[in-house]
Amino acid sequence: MTKTYGKEITGLLLVDPYNDFLSTEGKAYPRHKEISESVNLLEHLKAIVDSVRKVGIRVFYVPHHRSEPNDFDTWLYPNPNQVRAKKSQIFAKGTWGGEFHPDFQPQKGDVIIKEHWASSGFANTDLDHQLKMHGLQKVIIIGLLANTCIEATARFGMELGYHVTLVKDATAAYSQEAMHSAHEVNGPTFAHAIVTTEELLAQL
Repeated sequence: MTKTYGKEITGLLLVDPYNDFLSTEGKAYPRHKEISESVNLLEHLKAIVDSVRKVGIRVFYVPHHRSEPNDFDTWLYPNPNQVRAKKSQIFAKGTWGGEFHPDFQPQKGDVIIKEHWASSGFANTDLDHQLKMHGLQKVIIIGLLANTCIEATARFGMELGYHVTLVKDATAAYSQEAMHSAHEVNGPTFAHAIVTTEELLAQL
């Protein structure tokens, strides 16, 4: 199989690897537990991160805004997800839930992107700038959730001219319907490649 993800042009986007998402005690874990376990999410995330590091592909952490009690109090139009996040204080700043999972601690050479406020890792952050400054044209996007932050980041990346790869068993969602929509309905309209972890690793 052709090696299509050279380190000179490819970046890995690791979206929202927080304890509240990935640890069994996390606030959001119960909502995607069935799906994440069915696709071996944690195992696949680790395999991809480990593999791209070995071949020299740079890892970009793409974190969601860490919740604070007064979030959105003065905003004109907070969206429903933001209202729920404020109430639940998911990924709360200064708490265990708002820390990166132990298996995904940043290493030398990784880039930590400014936190995104809604779903897209590109909107109102430095992600596009950082990718361009590192000369990268292709992005592999993994993490959570498939139909929100992953999809929004991938769509935005495509609009900016990046080659976008989704990895359908290195993400999860709160329902099978959401997973199906992300990979079978919406994904094919913007992603250049939709692969499994096994297929991706064979191309690194």
